[in-house]
Amino acid sequence: MPDITIIENADAPSIASWLRDRLGGSGAITIPGGSTPFPILAELGGQGGIDWSGWTVWPNDDRIVPEAHDASNTGKMRALLEPRGAAIVPLAEDARPPHFALTWLGMGPDGHIASLFPNTDPQVDDQQAVRRLTPDPLPPHAPFDRITLTIPALLDTDAILFTLGGAADKRAVFDAAAQGENDLPVARLLKAARERGIPVTVFT
Repeated sequence: MPDITIIENADAPSIASWLRDRLGGSGAITIPGGSTPFPILAELGGQGGIDWSGWTVWPNDDRIVPEAHDASNTGKMRALLEPRGAAIVPLAEDARPPHFALTWLGMGPDGHIASLFPNTDPQVDDQQAVRRLTPDPLPPHAPFDRITLTIPALLDTDAILFTLGGAADKRAVFDAAAQGENDLPVARLLKAARERGIPVTVFT
């Protein structure tokens, strides 16, 4: 099993506190989209929150839509964090992601991370850092092509954080992946993280 720390039944303030303790100073971080991260990021904007002025923020992935679209992860991150001083970097196919102080990920019930869905067969030795792709099937709530960091880009990090949002189905998939019982995208990332000695923290 990778070096995994699991913290059960976490709420947004407790996750925000964990992030606050680890994101002093400056650097680059990649964060997920979807509904889970934004209440946590909002907590970080209060009294005693993170000074974002030294941080560059990359989305893990995004939908191929204008930033003003409701489905844009980059647009939401920009609206929330740019006024606090963060530099938001939209994904582009020719982008060169930096080394991240933290890779913060969500995970779908199918074991996808970022927009690396099982049908995309993501590889740990992918020569590209960013890929444009089409999930199959397209999620009905967000039926758009995607742009995403690849596994090597996500693994170029000091630490990995997962927020699973309290979903029992996700926890079962994650536990099986951590034990090497499946070959889903999350399992490939966790196996490589273990081999590279990257610590993983999971808030359930």
